[in-house]
Amino acid sequence: MAKVLIVLYPDPEAGHPPAYARDSLPVIERYPNGQTLPTPSAIDFTPGELLGSVSGGLGLVKWLESLGHDVVVTDSKDGADSVLDRELADADVVISQPFWPAYLTPERLAKAEKLQIAITAGIGSDHVDLPAAIEKGITVAEVTYCNSISVAEHTVMQVLALVRDYIPQYQIVVDGGWNIADAVTRSYDLEGMDVGVFAAGRIGRAVLERLAPFDVRLHYTDRYRLPAEVEETLGLTFHEDIQSLVKNVDVLTVHAPLTAETHGLLDDELLSTMRRGSYIVNPARGAIADQDAIVRALESGQLAGYAGDVWYPQPAPADHPWRTMPHHGMTPHTSGTTLTAQARYAAGTREILENFLSGQPIRPEYLIVEGGAYAGTGAHSYAKKD
Repeated sequence: MAKVLIVLYPDPEAGHPPAYARDSLPVIERYPNGQTLPTPSAIDFTPGELLGSVSGGLGLVKWLESLGHDVVVTDSKDGADSVLDRELADADVVISQPFWPAYLTPERLAKAEKLQIAITAGIGSDHVDLPAAIEKGITVAEVTYCNSISVAEHTVMQVLALVRDYIPQYQIVVDGGWNIADAVTRSYDLEGMDVGVFAAGRIGRAVLERLAPFDVRLHYTDRYRLPAEVEETLGLTFHEDIQSLVKNVDVLTVHAPLTAETHGLLDDELLSTMRRGSYIVNPARGAIADQDAIVRALESGQLAGYAGDVWYPQPAPADHPWRTMPHHGMTPHTSGTTLTAQARYAAGTREILENFLSGQPIRPEYLIVEGGAYAGTGAHSYAKKD
């Protein structure tokens, strides 16, 4: 039997919801690239429930315990006295979400003598030290595509919120005001702007497709160029690198994984080459941006706005400067954990567990690291390109 350690974000302050705003979710069978949705043998939850917090347990606890496995569910993940640190030593499986990541550092992995697999309930596995996992032969898996469209929708929402300056306008109404001049002094149309996407994978491509009807000029850069017919259909301009991209756009959206090459990439030097008054939306990883450089660019007016839902570390401390910097539209890390997305990544986590516990192969698209090397999606996204 296995010990499964599940690290999830805390329950709502008022407790688990007794009811929900909607009674059902739309049913989809395939993702836009044709990949099928997760196919576990069964699920022990109702799609649309809150599964990502402790009480939800990703819908896994009843099933795992019925098989005799030892299950620990916690939101305690930081500090030497955390439940994560206490329970990690003899855990066979660790599951966490990018929104409340269990940071599996080399130091923690060195103490996790029995750990065989780290599963991301969602997408993005950079909270696991992948080189250390490779060295120790630990499998790393995630539920690829489960919330890509959720993040793309959040990105488009934040682009529009920044350019149209929606948040201050909403606040004027809440505060009982009606000064239209105040409301529009930073409000522009998106139409006609140059919009650039950094990394056009599943999320980035979905953002391009969703922004095309706004009659913008679309640009992108990626390690792998999109097919010519896609570029022609969407009217895309390809750039060889991020340096070329940012010089030619009014809006930049960021969808790259966090790697040694992208860590701190959005720094003072790069930001200074952008058009004055540009906007950035980063739903990828907070550490891709130099925290203080973003603040300086907003304060100087080099950036007109910055939004996203990713921070470093997570959860962000109360004094994180992005909470109080001007002209921001930050949210906590929520873009990929809608109730719709939770149903998919909970089911996908169960599919991965079913395969792992029965000794069956895990889908290649779910694999990041396996057998001491990058594998599947990990080989595409994280391994250095030749």
